[in-house]
Amino acid sequence: MLIGSADMTDEESEKHYRSGLPGFLGTIDTFISKLEAVILALGVLLMAFNTIANVIARFVFGDSIYFSGEINRILIIMITFAGIGYAARHGRHIRMSAIYDALPVGGRKVLMIIIAFLTSLVMFFLLYYSVIYILDLHSKGRILPALGFPIWTIYVWAPLGFLITGIQYLLTAIKNLTSRDVYLSTGVLDGYKDTETEV
Repeated sequence: MLIGSADMTDEESEKHYRSGLPGFLGTIDTFISKLEAVILALGVLLMAFNTIANVIARFVFGDSIYFSGEINRILIIMITFAGIGYAARHGRHIRMSAIYDALPVGGRKVLMIIIAFLTSLVMFFLLYYSVIYILDLHSKGRILPALGFPIWTIYVWAPLGFLITGIQYLLTAIKNLTSRDVYLSTGVLDGYKDTETEV
């Protein structure tokens, strides 16, 4: 069976992300990658801890933690929008690739550049509308009932996620324009690996 791939194993790409960008851009890209990984890991761990604590409180003390639902809501938003940039960086987004796979290398390269540029534009378009949405929430002055935080603060992750993802796809398009090979992201080479083991 063939599945989506990279130029390194999944475990290596998770632990040792190396940007395909030169110089200072590569340093920034690597730093953002590590920051995203920390945010995602911390978010998942905090959500698990919060949910377990709430279940224990409900069954042991007979009462839920009143702010538990709001904390999980904040963490889900954070994980979702930090995760889109992380997925783009590691070439992990779902791809409908039947036509793409049937093309020769040159055709795949052109199509990947078009896909990356268009996806980047869509991300920047969503960034614009997410900022408008946050400004609208800010003007209404609504707050979270249990925690008392202004609601707009929990949605700040949305424009940040769209910005990072848009930049990542733009850099992917540039990487494909300046490289001989086809790249799914700045550090992930297009291709397939055979995961079947011989018996």
